[in-house]
Amino acid sequence: MEPQLRVGIMYEKEISFQLNGTYVLKQNGKEYTGKQEAKYIDGKISFDGIIEEELIFNPKEYDASNFDLFGVTIGIKFHWERKEDQRFKGSLHFICEDEKLTAINVLSLEDYLVSVISSEMSATSSLELLKAHAVISRSWLMAQVIKGEELQKSNTQYQSIVETEDSFIRWYDREDHVNFDVCADDHCQRYQGMTKQSTPLVVDAINATRGLVLTSEGRICDARFSKCCGGVAETFENVWEPENHKYLQAVIDNPQAPEGYDMDLTKEEAADKFIRTSPDAFCNTTDKEILSQVLNDYDQETMDFYRWKVEYTQEEISELIERKTGKEFGQILDLIPGERGESGRLITLKIVGSKRTLTIGKELEIRKVLSESHLYSSEFVVDKLDVVNEVPSKFVLIGAGWGHGVGLCQIGAAVMGAKGYKHDEILLHYFRGAELEKRY
Repeated sequence: MEPQLRVGIMYEKEISFQLNGTYVLKQNGKEYTGKQEAKYIDGKISFDGIIEEELIFNPKEYDASNFDLFGVTIGIKFHWERKEDQRFKGSLHFICEDEKLTAINVLSLEDYLVSVISSEMSATSSLELLKAHAVISRSWLMAQVIKGEELQKSNTQYQSIVETEDSFIRWYDREDHVNFDVCADDHCQRYQGMTKQSTPLVVDAINATRGLVLTSEGRICDARFSKCCGGVAETFENVWEPENHKYLQAVIDNPQAPEGYDMDLTKEEAADKFIRTSPDAFCNTTDKEILSQVLNDYDQETMDFYRWKVEYTQEEISELIERKTGKEFGQILDLIPGERGESGRLITLKIVGSKRTLTIGKELEIRKVLSESHLYSSEFVVDKLDVVNEVPSKFVLIGAGWGHGVGLCQIGAAVMGAKGYKHDEILLHYFRGAELEKRY
């Protein structure tokens, strides 16, 4: 049976919305249409003269109705963060969380997928790429719902921070959400409701793969993806919790290993050479037609993701690290690579300051600390320039890839689609040993 999904959309003290069609409010049985407003007041929701702990608006006609939410923040804490008005199909729920209202969209999984594929990918993508992405998104979603249910049943506290006096290791995952299945931002999967114009091709891709998921040993795969692996996909446990998934292993994003490279990128010398050069890989492309299949307009504001460079002055990096960690380091003397994953991504990084030394990880924590939003990836090497009395005046980070690099590489998959690979071949290139199985 097709699951229903709860998607967290926005979090504000006051939320303006418009009901397009007739909606029935469960709390009082009244019908509503047109522009409305709900407010957070002292742990409850104020709406139309009533005060409730939650509001549930259900459409009288599911397919003929939709609703608008005004001022939804997209790209939270990314360089392209902005607000936009968005339109959604299904029911609208309001709950109270962290002294704000949370707006939740409840809809069928397949309807959600039509939007997510259109939001994550360009609707002009090739049919095989869209089919592959439909299977991944469906698998990931169903795996997250199961994981959430298992966590609740086990009643165990999910542990994602390991802290000592000289180290801070944290990973980020969807366990942050307890009142809905997934959020609408890049933290989970980018979802913009009906706002992002879909095409018949996206609908065809969803319909052609309806109920189809990746499985491994009978369980639905926690199928991950990122924009650009940088040449090698990373293993799951090097990014998130220390749990090995057979189908989320290191994958060279090429039919064969690039010549002239030691591909044991856990070794610093091998990683250094790999990152500073531009070896062949599916995702090593500058073909704008292929890239436009994967990158939306705001993603195309920058195109240097296979290999990239970021520079900081001493003043910039010392202020940034202190602000992001909340700890005083003094002058930054060194950034020393610690453990590297199999893609060359840093799992740990030692920050050496004149006042303290701290090892941080995992990859997203490193990316957050060394950038106003997020570094493209944690796959980088560090050059120190103009060192005077052991104090560099400039740090240059030379890096590879965009995102965590686990699972499917979207740009690599787009290139594979353009080269004539079928969706199952694309999927089994990135998810080694997995199987395709129809669940409904």
